[in-house]
Amino acid sequence: MPFAQRVWPIGGMSSELRTAGNPVTYARAVRELVHEGHDRLPVSGMKTQHAVIESNINQEMMFARLCGAFALLALVISCVGLYATTSYNVARRSAEIGIRMALGAQRGRVVWMLLGEVVVLSAIGLAISVPCALSASKVVQSFLYDMKANDPGSLEAAAAILVATAIFAGYLPARNASRIDPMKAVRHE
Repeated sequence: MPFAQRVWPIGGMSSELRTAGNPVTYARAVRELVHEGHDRLPVSGMKTQHAVIESNINQEMMFARLCGAFALLALVISCVGLYATTSYNVARRSAEIGIRMALGAQRGRVVWMLLGEVVVLSAIGLAISVPCALSASKVVQSFLYDMKANDPGSLEAAAAILVATAIFAGYLPARNASRIDPMKAVRHE
């Protein structure tokens, strides 16, 4: 339909141009071509297709970055909480750990004893969270483009990250517990 015969209000006209190189370098040539046809016709709002797409999905990208930042913050907070819980457990059990070491327990064995508890807590957390994530993935799929409902790669990566951070958070207090002087720990009680 010719532009002059449009019945709805005219808000402007847009054209698209495919270029072989950088489209920004063709802006001056496009303006000159338009002015050759009609010298009073303004040419404004020239954008690359990449810029148009980015402006259209800017809000979604900001939301995704914000969700990622909150997820990272939640991971750090849970890591600090697990560290604090394990440190409290080590402090509470310092006499028991000191007696074990006085009876000949190796430092590595004490570390693995305390890390075993952290691994059990992580396994319980994963046993609860994986079914919840699988059930929530249907809802998430409706919000994200080209995402599978139950993506095994994403679940495996999330589980690996959670277990790794839990082990890291539990390792530091466990290592400190293995360095407890047995005599000081027994005398403390």
